[in-house]
Amino acid sequence: MYVNIGGDMSVPAGSVSAVINLETVLPSCKSMTEFIESEDDRNRLQYLTEDIPRTLVMTDTKTYISSLSSSVLEKRLEKS
Repeated sequence: MYVNIGGDMSVPAGSVSAVINLETVLPSCKSMTEFIESEDDRNRLQYLTEDIPRTLVMTDTKTYISSLSSSVLEKRLEKS
């Protein structure tokens, strides 16, 4: 089963390893900033929106930044 994670992007539900609410991560959180930069350097980061980023979705092969809330994404994953 596939899950829409924002925009027109759908991923296999089983490939999602984490959904992180970026609204609760402090901008000063160095480890999260380093992780995002690392994913970008490895060409594994994809922005699904130009709006305010709300959620980071990690899959087996890529990391996505979505404008959907983490609660919406978690509900979609539970239904799949």
